[in-house]
Amino acid sequence: MQLTGAQIIIECLKEQGVDTIFGYPGGAILNVYDELYKHKDEIRHILTSHEQGASHAADGYARSTGKVGVCMATSGPGATNLVTGIATAYMDSVPLVAITCNVGVPLLGKDSFQEVDIAGITTPITKHNFIIKDIEKLAPTIRRAFAIAAKGRPGPVLVDIPKDVTSLSCEYTPVKQEMPKRTAEDIQKEDLDRAVEMIAASKRPYIFVGGGAVISGASSELKEFAQKIDAPVCDTLMGKGAFDGTDVRYTGMLGMHGTKTSNFGVSECDLLIAAGVRFSDRVIGNASKFADQAKILQIDIDPAEINKNIMADTSIIGDVKEVLACLNQLVQPMEHKEWRLHLEEFKKKYPMKCREEGLSGPFLMDTIYRLTGGDALIVTEVGQHQMWAAQFYRYKKPRTLITSGGLGTMGYGLGAAIGAQIANPQKTVINIAGDGCFRMNMNEIATAVREKLPLIEIIVNNHVLGMVRQWQDLFYGKRYSATVLDDGMDYVKLAEAMGAKGLRATTREEFEEAFQTALEEKTPVVIDCVIGSDDKVWPMVAPGAAIREAFTDEDMK
Repeated sequence: MQLTGAQIIIECLKEQGVDTIFGYPGGAILNVYDELYKHKDEIRHILTSHEQGASHAADGYARSTGKVGVCMATSGPGATNLVTGIATAYMDSVPLVAITCNVGVPLLGKDSFQEVDIAGITTPITKHNFIIKDIEKLAPTIRRAFAIAAKGRPGPVLVDIPKDVTSLSCEYTPVKQEMPKRTAEDIQKEDLDRAVEMIAASKRPYIFVGGGAVISGASSELKEFAQKIDAPVCDTLMGKGAFDGTDVRYTGMLGMHGTKTSNFGVSECDLLIAAGVRFSDRVIGNASKFADQAKILQIDIDPAEINKNIMADTSIIGDVKEVLACLNQLVQPMEHKEWRLHLEEFKKKYPMKCREEGLSGPFLMDTIYRLTGGDALIVTEVGQHQMWAAQFYRYKKPRTLITSGGLGTMGYGLGAAIGAQIANPQKTVINIAGDGCFRMNMNEIATAVREKLPLIEIIVNNHVLGMVRQWQDLFYGKRYSATVLDDGMDYVKLAEAMGAKGLRATTREEFEEAFQTALEEKTPVVIDCVIGSDDKVWPMVAPGAAIREAFTDEDMK
């Protein structure tokens, strides 16, 4: 059948099972939006307040479901406003398809109104991108874009379509979508055999889990593996929930703000089994001193990650879920009672502490965990509040912490929370923000109100850029350059002005009451939680130091 380019785009999205798009219209993409209007009963469009919010919302939708998220924008500034969201998704391996429309083909390269080379701009931050100048290639390219975004190590793909291509017509033939299948066929037997030998020889094994384990859905295989080899488990920020945070084997996050138990334990282990991690600098600290008593076994779907930051003694290339399933068939049950008891002593000696009085970040997270039963979907911005959410909320399942890890994008959380709430309407979705982060994209509260979303926005308000101030306090002689935000902003009035319910808490009792109210509301609620400007995230590893040198305020005394 003969269809226009705009019609083909919508039909291809339907082929892919797309039910929600986040975006913002404009002149170059008007043909697509006109066609989308005719299919509004099949595909829901969420009009965000800013294109960056659309890209973050598509990201949150994708992270919380495992599906490919979709966002749209017009040419020029509309397209460039997606860039931060695309880069965020790229750094954290999030499946995303961003569709932009450009000026017509005859106008390309002529500095036309609202023209920009968005394919060129996003080349370093996409898994792949396309500009489609031939309508005959439109449907195959869109299908290919979704396949690339979802297959293997996921990531964002951008498809740029000149406006005249959306109005031309060609023959369109529907194609039934086939989901990419996981397979163990490419896993090398020799690699598995070497890994089994290393595991059998180990007396102090440690399992280190990253975002790849979440993406692959490896939770059950991971639990079986940890039990079978009798090993403790730590994780990265992106790996939260891959292994149950309430399990006795779990020792907490590793790295700059990881627990002392995990940092000291990994420094003493003789085998570190890294599953779906990329050995980020925030995790490993001083690379030359990282796990220097251990052999490294690295499991990753992406060969480019092997030996990139840390040299592995043995590696297995493959989907984490499939690799662990193979290892579970091959390894013999083991017991490391003495090693496990040693780590339990660390847990008792170095517990994560919450100040006994006053409102604080750790208290907020503990209370949120208690009042939600640990069953909420937590989204965060970036900074101190993000680390407290990682440390004090215990994630029992994968895809229950949505956060920007690799790029560290301030302003990410509210848009991502909108996407996660739309994808998970029955779940309690909570975005935890610092006051600095909230200011970045707070206009998306209006989007949440328009869509009648019951999400909860927690502002951890210390009137400063908390994490930057912490560094200034510890390493820059208390010179608080451009980090003070005490300017009279009233977040309660701001929330109410956008149609949300606004509450303020300055004490523990006020927060518990406000949060309980928020849980019962069916509309967006913003809670302004006022804490001290000098509260810090502990433990901490100084830049350039080994993770075994993690310290707290008590150590500084």
